[in-house]
Amino acid sequence: MICRFQELKNKEVINVKDGKRLGFVCDIEISSQDGKILSLILPPQKSRLFFGGDDDITVEWDKIKKIGDDIILVDLICEKD
Repeated sequence: MICRFQELKNKEVINVKDGKRLGFVCDIEISSQDGKILSLILPPQKSRLFFGGDDDITVEWDKIKKIGDDIILVDLICEKD
């Protein structure tokens, strides 16, 4: 499956562990060596007005279970609510 970054940004990310909506992709981390996506970056849960900072949610690529038409399912263990 080929997916553009703009298409990823329009998909909601949902954690399959608890069904919680994590938000929408705001950025991605790419390997400078081989160009592969390493992780998806989501804005902080509490405030979607500010991007960046330590509260960003980072979803490593191997935690993505399925990329569908409208959503991205991830398998995360959330340590804080």
